[in-house]
Amino acid sequence: MQRLPRHTAVLLCTALPVFLAGCSLVPGSGRQGAHPSPGSIAREDTLQVQIFLDSKGFGPGVVDGRSGEFTGKALARYQQANGLSPDWRPDISAISTLSSYTITAKDLSALGTMANEPEAQAKQQKMPYTTLIELLSERFHTTQKFLRTLNPGMDINSVQPGTTVTVPAVARPFRFDAFPSTYPAPSSGTASSRRVLVDLREKMLEVREGGRLIAAFPITPGSMEHPAPAGEWRIVGSVPWPWYRYDLGVLKRGERTENFFNLPPGPNNPVGILWAGLNLPGIGIHGTPVPDTIGRAGSHGCIRLSNWDAAMFHTLVGKGTSVTIR
Repeated sequence: MQRLPRHTAVLLCTALPVFLAGCSLVPGSGRQGAHPSPGSIAREDTLQVQIFLDSKGFGPGVVDGRSGEFTGKALARYQQANGLSPDWRPDISAISTLSSYTITAKDLSALGTMANEPEAQAKQQKMPYTTLIELLSERFHTTQKFLRTLNPGMDINSVQPGTTVTVPAVARPFRFDAFPSTYPAPSSGTASSRRVLVDLREKMLEVREGGRLIAAFPITPGSMEHPAPAGEWRIVGSVPWPWYRYDLGVLKRGERTENFFNLPPGPNNPVGILWAGLNLPGIGIHGTPVPDTIGRAGSHGCIRLSNWDAAMFHTLVGKGTSVTIR
């Protein structure tokens, strides 16, 4: 029998094709769940607002200039955290919108191939990015579609080192090659003094220290068929670059079997770049290789973050952090 690696996420968290209708709401109140009409932030200003919120640890989802529900929810929570009025907006005149990035040979050397089936994926050494545009969109917290919009006429996947591309000017680009070394986990005392709140209805995760809200991120909290388990839990370990136990029996019937495949680490691992396991077997807070589906595609009971938000989450919590799911 194949030996299970020490840090392995079990198959309770694979994305399901549960797609919900999108919305274009921005907040009109610091209270959770209160949102005004879509027009309260002009479309041309939305990118600056997203970049501002992203830099403060209040994730707006993908940074793409579209005024979606998570931009509103992030802004409402930032207002709440800082005692600001519901109509407060950041000074966007001082916020850079776009930046330039020069492709390096290291970027291209990080790319690889991915087998289609779990049995073949288990034989790979890693689960890498497969295209340059995939790497860049995750690095700059955006979508492949928006990168193509910013670089009209350019085939980003065919460019050579030294080529300059236009990207969102996010303050903290996600460097997968520097994770977790530049994303240090907090001390055990700090981790145990913090609390995570997972709001199933709002599809938002909050990190609090005492009574103070210090960060918030959009999530996928399970699905209708496999909802994230409500209750009081705690993080028993936060593991960067986890292995993943693909077990079809768990996926279809919720039963652990001996017919499984261990999938290696990498940004395209089904649980992304981080596994923060709870004291409930098979349930955790983790990354994802498909950030565009956060809030829109379900999971098997776990709480999914984008990989860039998962990297920030790793700096805020750890073993002993309490988690409330409600």
